[in-house]
Amino acid sequence: MIEEAFVRRIFAIVSLAAFTVTLAAQSPAPSPAKEKPAPTSAAASNPAVVKNLPVRKVVLYKNGVGYFEHAGSVTGNQRVAIDFTSPQLNDVLQSLTVLDEGGGHVSGVNYNSTTPLSEQLKSLSLGMSDDPTSTELFQALRGQRVEVLGAPGGPITGRLLSIETRTEKAGEGDSTIDKYYLSLISISGAARVIELTPALSVRPLDANLQGQLDRYLELLSTTHANGLRHLTLDAIGVGQRELRVSYISEVPVWKSTYRIVFPRTPNGTATMQGWAVVDNTVGADWENVQLSLVAGAPQSFIQPLSQPIYTRRQEIPIATEEQLTPQTHEAAEEEKIEAGGGGRAAKKGIQINRLNAPAVVADALTVQSDSNVVSTLVSSADISNIATKNRNFSALAALGLGVSSGGNVDRASDAYKEGDVTTNAFDDFFEYALTAPVTIHKNESAMVPILQQDLPAEHVTLWSEREPTPLRAVWLENKSKLTLDSGSFSIFESGEFAGEGLLDPIHPGERRLLSYAADQAVRVKVTANENQRTLHHVQIGHGYVIETYMNVASKTYSATNSSDGTRDVLIEHPRHLNDWELDGDLKAAESTPSVYRFRLPVPAHSTEKLEVREHGPEQSQIYLNANTNYSAYLLALCKQVPDALDKLKPVIDAYAMLTDLDVRIRESKQKEKTADDDEARDRENLTALKGNDAAKRFVDELNQAEDTLQAARKLTADLEQQKKAAVEKMNELIAQISFDWDVKAK
Repeated sequence: MIEEAFVRRIFAIVSLAAFTVTLAAQSPAPSPAKEKPAPTSAAASNPAVVKNLPVRKVVLYKNGVGYFEHAGSVTGNQRVAIDFTSPQLNDVLQSLTVLDEGGGHVSGVNYNSTTPLSEQLKSLSLGMSDDPTSTELFQALRGQRVEVLGAPGGPITGRLLSIETRTEKAGEGDSTIDKYYLSLISISGAARVIELTPALSVRPLDANLQGQLDRYLELLSTTHANGLRHLTLDAIGVGQRELRVSYISEVPVWKSTYRIVFPRTPNGTATMQGWAVVDNTVGADWENVQLSLVAGAPQSFIQPLSQPIYTRRQEIPIATEEQLTPQTHEAAEEEKIEAGGGGRAAKKGIQINRLNAPAVVADALTVQSDSNVVSTLVSSADISNIATKNRNFSALAALGLGVSSGGNVDRASDAYKEGDVTTNAFDDFFEYALTAPVTIHKNESAMVPILQQDLPAEHVTLWSEREPTPLRAVWLENKSKLTLDSGSFSIFESGEFAGEGLLDPIHPGERRLLSYAADQAVRVKVTANENQRTLHHVQIGHGYVIETYMNVASKTYSATNSSDGTRDVLIEHPRHLNDWELDGDLKAAESTPSVYRFRLPVPAHSTEKLEVREHGPEQSQIYLNANTNYSAYLLALCKQVPDALDKLKPVIDAYAMLTDLDVRIRESKQKEKTADDDEARDRENLTALKGNDAAKRFVDELNQAEDTLQAARKLTADLEQQKKAAVEKMNELIAQISFDWDVKAK
């Protein structure tokens, strides 16, 4: 059936193509072009020259939208144009803002629209969908005069009556095949039935019908073309003035990626280099634009404003008798870290640092902030261009860029100097703003440097019971003025790649652990785990028994280092959520809401142990009631708190009484069941021996069974009444208990 459907589709396309060729052959020649009339004075006064309005500012967000600003000068009445891709247009119409800063105004905004294909097809009389089959095509030709070529006996001319399907046997066996037949009425009135085969061609003889088919094919072709959308604005005013147009649009998410390079000689710092990957997939080039990158996700959505929308109206039948009515890795807690140069800097004077370099090093980057620092940055693409133009590395050396002839990474290239970049925070976002213009052509991508600075960093080995494999990690302190956006990072040690990982946003002055590889030289295990629980306080009231215990817990960790150097092992110890405290002088190197982090230096080829002792309260609560027997629990509590015995003994006795009543009720109900079974059996025997002398004995047994049953039922009812009274009494006893005991008061 799939092959048959394919053949039908191919035949439909071939047929439509044939119709188009026929139409082209029969179309009249175009008439000579007429001279255009001279423009009237009114037409001459209208804006005629269309001026392109270039992009001047781009702000990219992490939620996949971008803010774009076009700017340029206009003179008098002028038309300006902006090109978009079709996916952009919905966002543009939803957010477009136009400002004529010279006292003028915009009289209108126009763009090339597209009517949905389904609506355009309604204008044709063929009645075919946007995905026709050969059957649908011939159904549309019913009643039309056609010429059939390739049929046995030569060409046939007539009107197409119908197309039908016949299921016929295919060869031997039970397999079948569907065949299609056309029915025609010839000019002479004779009916002909012709099998529809790939060799058969059908040509409509009506030129108007051929035009309809050609228009149908044209609509199918143009609808699937994804061209640019041209938006034109009519700026009305006097003299030269500035026109600004801004909007948001869907764009690829910009990405952050970092390099952390440790020097060959450890000095407690590492060079942190950050890059932003930016993609330009919109319909215009970004020539010398002001680029900003915002780490934040403002709420945004898409509405199909650019698509003509047709509502479905209800069809109401014409009234005949009566009128019808239409129906309608976790960061550390607040431990303040003094970060030299971190936090908000005081306002300083503007300092401009320019590099004496070729013009190709013109792309500069600075992030606007309170410090008002402006500097020049060199991208990796610039470095490549300089090297290519000079055919040597002298230009790089002149710029002060680090080059390693051996090919190893000793440090990141000096894209810019420390302190040149800060962030501008607003609302819940932070922004990297580039002061020097940037050029990224459409359908191109670029890496933009956003950070390079030496930051305090040290190597540690991180271990946690949740992740028992020890991890090599960097303890990085952000002493820059930048908020480091989330992204990937790569570690370089001794000039070689050492691993990579992911980081969450790191704010100025914050310290964060970044793991990047497994540490195969370190093993950590728990060698002892003790827990002591002592009752400190008991309170009873309103039926609740609240016990407060003081817990003292001890856990010992053992770390073994098989490497040739000392390892600083950072052990994560689970942290209790309530008021627990560490014992003695034990201090955590860092605390998070869920763990303590303890530093344990382990020399080469040795083992070190760490004991973590802590204490804290623990509470348990029980609600006393008659439905659950808590007598064993209360007896155990009285052994720990003898003073509670006088208060709890009446309740314990009441539980014992209820237990005894429950036992007696079960026994009485069992007697009821036995007596009921005996009675039923005696009745059956008596019925079977009716009229027999032996029946008298079963009459006596039946009477005894009934007496026993009645007595058992009465006893059960009495016992249940006693239990009801006992439950009420117990609830009164529980409600009256008021007890408060504290070990310190004793």
